[in-house]
Amino acid sequence: MKQTNGQQIIQIFESWSPKKIAAMDGDPIGLAVGTLNKAVTKVLVTLDVNAAVVDEAIAAGCELIIAHHPPIFRKLANLRTDTPQGQLFEKLIKHDVAVYAAHTNLDVADGGVNDLLADALQIQQREVLVPSYEETLYKLAIFVPQTHAEVLRQALAGAGAGEIGLYEACSFTSVGEGRFRAQQGAEPFAGAVGKMHTEPEVKVEVVVPENAKNKVLRAMYNSHPYEEVAFDLVKLETAAKTMGLGRIGTLEKPMTLEAFAQHVKTSLHVPAVRVVGSLEDTVEKVAVLGGDGNKYVQAAKRAGADVYVTGDIYFHVAQDAEAIGLHVVDPGHHVESVMKQGVVSKMTALCNDKQLQVEFVPSALSTEPFQFI
Repeated sequence: MKQTNGQQIIQIFESWSPKKIAAMDGDPIGLAVGTLNKAVTKVLVTLDVNAAVVDEAIAAGCELIIAHHPPIFRKLANLRTDTPQGQLFEKLIKHDVAVYAAHTNLDVADGGVNDLLADALQIQQREVLVPSYEETLYKLAIFVPQTHAEVLRQALAGAGAGEIGLYEACSFTSVGEGRFRAQQGAEPFAGAVGKMHTEPEVKVEVVVPENAKNKVLRAMYNSHPYEEVAFDLVKLETAAKTMGLGRIGTLEKPMTLEAFAQHVKTSLHVPAVRVVGSLEDTVEKVAVLGGDGNKYVQAAKRAGADVYVTGDIYFHVAQDAEAIGLHVVDPGHHVESVMKQGVVSKMTALCNDKQLQVEFVPSALSTEPFQFI
């Protein structure tokens, strides 16, 4: 294992949850406090950053905190150390603990907050509820000697090419002949300088997402035997990968709203939920959106959801949902804490792949401000 620094860790994190997919304009994501230009051996993952969480990070020897909710959501008018917020930042800086926030980009990311909530609720055959980002796709066609085609295909797949839905390493190969004449100064892999040469070749075609384009092209050059690689890279007009807020899918089997509400309580480990709708009604198609989902009630209804699971539902929004026949289960905002273990597991795997010596730990503290009596 190699020692690492904060910059390397965040580069890996953003390869999974890049800033560009954030679903809210002006979302205050990224480095909020401190510096990433330092060695990091231990990272605390938390939903929120409050005084108790900062003490937890210091006691555990963490040099970096990755949080879902940004600790600075609005611009600061001042930074006074005689206020609770100022004291929190003062303590972070004095103990050299950096804070990085991943907010709506982590909501949108594959395997992020909303997928983790959908996993917990056992929602199947799921899709994005509110599309917010489309990733550009390219078609890459490469001409390569038949003898090296398999090595090339494996290299492209390893770099992220050929992912289509739930399938990976997808490619198409067609057989043909390549013809060329090497000029003076060339060092041809096949044929001789000054002589026309015909080589049995294949054309390997793969789709390449925008975020993997440079890595895939490097893999192509590194694995191709030719001195000059012949290839086409074309931007596709077909539907690209769509990402966004929330998820919608189906339960394994229908259940009553009352039974489903109990399922939400148990699965998301909350003491109570608020429910809109008749408890005897049957629900099967479920929309879920972590955090405050008031703005997306109509989107859930248009998507065909029987029930919408989200937090912080306002009184009048609940009445609107009732009027349009959409059931709602509100387990609160804090259920987004599912991201703590989710990020720990994902980042541990990604950093192990890179042989980086860093430990990720989930915060053991609850930052839920509400109590139920």
